Amino acid sequence: SPICTDWVLGVFQQGDARDAHDAITAARAAARDWGSRPWQERLVLLRRAADLIDERIFEFAAVIALEVGKNRMEALGDAAEAADLIRYACDQITAKDGFIKKMGEDPLEGFRAVNYSVLRPYGVWLIISPFNFPAALTGGPAGAAMAAGNTIVIKPASDTPWTSRLLAECFRDAGLPDGVFNYVTGPGSTLGQALIDSPEVDGITFTGSYDVGMHIFRSFAQGAIVRPTILEMGGKNPAIVSRHANIEDAALGIVRSAFGLQGQKCSACSRLIIHEKIYTPFLRQLVAKTREIKVGPAMDPSNYMGPVINETAMKSILKYIEIGRNEGELLTGGESIEGEGYFIQPTIFADVDPAATIAREEIFGPVLTAMKARHLDDAIRIANDSEFGLTGSVFCTSREHIERAKNECYVGNLYINRKCTGALVGVHPFGGFNMSGTDSKAGGRDYLLLFTQAKAISEKL
Repeated sequence: SPICTDWVLGVFQQGDARDAHDAITAARAAARDWGSRPWQERLVLLRRAADLIDERIFEFAAVIALEVGKNRMEALGDAAEAADLIRYACDQITAKDGFIKKMGEDPLEGFRAVNYSVLRPYGVWLIISPFNFPAALTGGPAGAAMAAGNTIVIKPASDTPWTSRLLAECFRDAGLPDGVFNYVTGPGSTLGQALIDSPEVDGITFTGSYDVGMHIFRSFAQGAIVRPTILEMGGKNPAIVSRHANIEDAALGIVRSAFGLQGQKCSACSRLIIHEKIYTPFLRQLVAKTREIKVGPAMDPSNYMGPVINETAMKSILKYIEIGRNEGELLTGGESIEGEGYFIQPTIFADVDPAATIAREEIFGPVLTAMKARHLDDAIRIANDSEFGLTGSVFCTSREHIERAKNECYVGNLYINRKCTGALVGVHPFGGFNMSGTDSKAGGRDYLLLFTQAKAISEKL
């Protein structure tokens, strides 16, 4: 556990290429039957799995707290979102009557015909899920892929196989046929690469770092046919604080979005852009709120921040903090916390140049960089000056400035006067631009379409 390195939570299989082959073979064998079943039958089983997640939510949350280090509310939210995403996929298919749509008649032909369009599954879908949302970002794409008629292979992050195991048990206990849901554990360099390289995989969903995501994208493109990839690869998310902002609301929203889950969210606020007229007083208030954060194990409900995920992450974050000491003024934090786990203080740097390393590279930890803007144009320019484009916040009460921000801030998810984390299923479709991924909009009305291909059929009467 990242909370205490003496705690061994479980021993999981170090799968290899043989296991990858077996999982894909099982998925391929089940694909024809599962894909050709009436969609209503598939949805009954998936809704049952979502109900089981709800029934076991406290077990899920306890495991997530131990395995990831999430606080209680975030752990419960992770599990609940998995069930919500599965149900949302089912609801979308139900609302669209199985995605079978009658089309118009062809007036140029000399006969009558029935024309319709149907969305069909690809076949076998691979889901490589991250450590930070091991329930939601495993169960969500899994539910969508299976609802659309695909069979799936799940490979969770090496740090979080237990949560995915609980999901596998829910799908099994819901009565899914053998081979529809396949769960394997092991290193990305061996098991993961064998899954990616297989010509029997028809599509991939990946959530994780840019470097790994682009490696998957390029590797998968080497196949003999064009195959879809759904990628979500992180962010360097800005928050603009206007001189017209409600300072109290802005400070609270930024603290929560920067330091929730120890900053280990692709949506976390990591760049803070403040109008120069309120720069100093706003930072003073922000630092005061940050110093109120309690850091420690999730077993204590008063702790807001837990540990980062592992030793490698901790060393990487501390390295960026050392770089930051030369690139800005350290206002608070900047140290690890002595103990048996991977705990780091919430950290804020001020007076950071927008071109600085800590202002451009994704740190994926509790580190926030603050910089000045002269006016709204300057703030939007700084916000958009990133290779990422996932989320962003604008805190402002000027209607004119808000409308400009809506049109000009280049992110997939823009939040006005609220934090830039915590997207809700069916409310905030989630996905970003540029290096942040393929803008797949999980939890949105078009997400399910990514797991299907359209087939047009015309029958002469």
